[in-house]
Amino acid sequence: MDKTKNVLYSWIGANDLNAVSGGHDGPILATLKEMIFEHMHLAYSYPLEIIQPFIDRLRELLPDTEISCHAYKLSSPTDFKDIYTAANSLLEQQSALKQHERHILLSPGTPAMQAVWILLGKTRYPASFIQSSLEQGVQEVSIPFDISAEFTPQVSMSDVISADVPVDAAFEDIITQNPAMLELKMRATVLAKHDVTVLIQGETGTGKELFATAIHNASGRHAKPFVPINCGAIPPELIDSVLFGHKKGAFTGAYSDKAGAFQQADGGTIFLDEFGELPKAAQVRLLRVLQSGEISPLGSEKVVRVDVRVITATNRDMLHEVSEGRFREDLFYRVAVGTLNLPALRHRQGDISLLIDTLMHEINQHFATSEKHKKISSKARNILISHSWQGNIRELHATLIRAFIWSKADIITDMDIESVLIQMPNSKTSVMNMEFGESFDIHDVMAEVASHYIRKALIESNQNLTQAAQKLGLASYQTLKGWMDKYQVN
Repeated sequence: MDKTKNVLYSWIGANDLNAVSGGHDGPILATLKEMIFEHMHLAYSYPLEIIQPFIDRLRELLPDTEISCHAYKLSSPTDFKDIYTAANSLLEQQSALKQHERHILLSPGTPAMQAVWILLGKTRYPASFIQSSLEQGVQEVSIPFDISAEFTPQVSMSDVISADVPVDAAFEDIITQNPAMLELKMRATVLAKHDVTVLIQGETGTGKELFATAIHNASGRHAKPFVPINCGAIPPELIDSVLFGHKKGAFTGAYSDKAGAFQQADGGTIFLDEFGELPKAAQVRLLRVLQSGEISPLGSEKVVRVDVRVITATNRDMLHEVSEGRFREDLFYRVAVGTLNLPALRHRQGDISLLIDTLMHEINQHFATSEKHKKISSKARNILISHSWQGNIRELHATLIRAFIWSKADIITDMDIESVLIQMPNSKTSVMNMEFGESFDIHDVMAEVASHYIRKALIESNQNLTQAAQKLGLASYQTLKGWMDKYQVN
């Protein structure tokens, strides 16, 4: 069995650098003389030529310790945002390592650096803390409180919502403080005012129907019907009947006339969820409806005119579906006049804790007559914030309900959450270990890698295109925009 490795994380501070030529050890060297670590990760913001003599001395004195150095650009050694971004990036890179016991040395660096270490070490990346000083020596530090925190990107409302486009009240149910989501709410408000087709793309559980409903409610059609249809749940032989209706006797089991979804939505909005699941034959007939505004119920020779706004949604990459010949290009462009690409919950920094509070309030209200009012502990909240949420908000909601039901106390603990989390196996083969076959396409592999790192850079730079381009090694934000368009990253 592999031995657990003790790993130390620390900023390199001025006292450490001065110790190279001074008469005493700095905090890092003093700690290493008292404690044994197999690996060290040292972060610094000084020029390399200043750091190098210190690193050389450490490696000379500690030949058996693996020392990794990480350079970060800080606008100031007291800038909490830059410090958080750097420290979080460092810890995140190592978070998946097994047999890894994390220790953080608090002493080097500024008070802001120490505060961020404590925040991260008590929330996302559990760690033990060490202090080193001339007066007290080297000692482990107990921080006797639990905290929960989530990084919330700074939002300049003027950047996402212009004075001419206030977000409609119909969108109040979309809970967010994430800049990308606020921008999407503004765009959806604009789309609501124009009677155009809309395509909403996003993973399962990201809130596509919520956006579609809000667009309808904020539109001039709000007093007319909103008819949602799950295209993926309709048997192929019944698609025409469900969408366009039928006359009595049109097929076995058609015992009476029935209006289809388009007739039911006349004057209002039809929402076609899982739109990418429609078979080719149904795509052709739907295209005709969008072009002419006319439908023909099964078994009828009469043409019926309808006035319907169409909003579609899918979790598929529709451009890929079109390029592979599985979806009609002409229909795609008909429905994609207005497009919204909803981010996955794991990419919505600042929103998970907010959603936890909102959903827990709803759950407490729902079970108010039979259960006690329950709260989430700090440790439990941290687990929820760190989870990947492949099922997005729907999965988060279901998890909270399970935890609420099974928890026996008024406080839902970290153990309660761990017992109800569903860990899905990773269905995707590593891009570095894929088998060649009929389905292998190097362009898909490159697109997956590029999309992943573009989104990661955008998150870490709080959607600042210039900073994200620098992280990716691209020449300018214009180059990044080109990559984002190519790989459908919004």
